[in-house]
Amino acid sequence: MNIGLTGGIATGKSTVSALLVAKGALLIDADAIAREVMLPGHPVLAAVIQHFGQAIVNNDGTLHRKKLADIVFGDPVQRQALNDITHPAIREEMRLRMEAYEREQPDKLVLADIPLMYESGLENLYEEIMVVYVPRDVQLRRLMLRDGLTEEQAELRLSAQMDIEQKKSLADIVIDNSGTQAKTKRQIDQFWQRKGLA
Repeated sequence: MNIGLTGGIATGKSTVSALLVAKGALLIDADAIAREVMLPGHPVLAAVIQHFGQAIVNNDGTLHRKKLADIVFGDPVQRQALNDITHPAIREEMRLRMEAYEREQPDKLVLADIPLMYESGLENLYEEIMVVYVPRDVQLRRLMLRDGLTEEQAELRLSAQMDIEQKKSLADIVIDNSGTQAKTKRQIDQFWQRKGLA
């Protein structure tokens, strides 16, 4: 069985994925793969540098993430250009890992953590979609606190994604992560039992 895990920025997807992994789920993390394709020597990073220029590269050849983020979060055209370069490679790597997991461990739940699942039109690749939800004001507050952003910077990042209420309405499973960690864990336990994974 596989499920796609998504939500919005700062809703707590990594908290929920860690709880599912602790129960035995196998995780494929789109963000981790996105970091892998941006390592020095990877052809995807080379293509990104070719498009955005040397200004986004540190002296040691690694990606200067903040400079790239400043460009793409302020300009939808540049954000789309970045997605066009990176998303096909990330998708392909995720597909290969999912096939390997399902072949080697068919009895396990395979969890694909994809922050921009709906935005990228990937929801049909999974049996069910789990959305990690918090109200937008909580999301904004957490993002400002977590990344040290101004309200304006945080709003720019939130508006670059589909609204969390819309994602919630499209979900097969909603995990409300606006309460305590114990409440979130209880929802995961209930999901696990419902699916007969216990």
